[in-house]
Amino acid sequence: MKSELIPAIDLIDGEVVRLVKGEYESKQSYDFKPLKKLKEYERAGAKWLHLVDLSGAKEPNKRQFELIQSLALNLNANLQVGGGIRTKAEVKNLLESGVKRVVIGSLALTNPQLCVEILREFGADKLCLALDVKPVKEDFYLALNAWQDTSKKKLFEVLEFYAKEDLKHILCTDISKDGTLSGVNVELYKQIALKFPQIHTQASGGVAGLEDLERLKGLCGGVIVGKALLEGIFSVREGLQCLK
Repeated sequence: MKSELIPAIDLIDGEVVRLVKGEYESKQSYDFKPLKKLKEYERAGAKWLHLVDLSGAKEPNKRQFELIQSLALNLNANLQVGGGIRTKAEVKNLLESGVKRVVIGSLALTNPQLCVEILREFGADKLCLALDVKPVKEDFYLALNAWQDTSKKKLFEVLEFYAKEDLKHILCTDISKDGTLSGVNVELYKQIALKFPQIHTQASGGVAGLEDLERLKGLCGGVIVGKALLEGIFSVREGLQCLK
């Protein structure tokens, strides 16, 4: 399996930020303009870019739709967008605005029927399920509502359900690692690859250096990198070279 580097930025009120473990109180702001930063990643060779609308994730009426649309129209790279998307109309609007793939999180747990409808209507290539986990002993429990709650549902049970609906893309974040630069949870991705080889998994959370990319190479279809790029730990070019 070819592993793709997917640079990521998170936005709150138009500002590039990073959170640690999804906690809004841990917000760290960066002095980068979103389009300029994404263009820089694009010029370096990234084919896909990942954007999280943290304003919309917390409060749906604060969705940064106009900004997202403007970014999508001004980029040649494919833009994948997530952050509190809860309705079919939002998915439709984002796809019509130029976004290439929409990430759905909590909805996959709270309303699986609607999620299946969306999958069937827009197609498996246009949708990515964000299944974000909190490891508890040997199990991986799923988080929802911008990671503020933990559900009683387990990762592999939910994957079993959606695999029957021909789900193609998932984005799996180990929340205990996200924004920490503490290294990736390779075991988690090994288990997913073993049990669901037909699903294209994007790994996210904890990428601290090129050695993490080496460990995920061939194991995941994509590796999402946010903080390590923003902090200059390695460049997009170095990351792409590493995953070749």
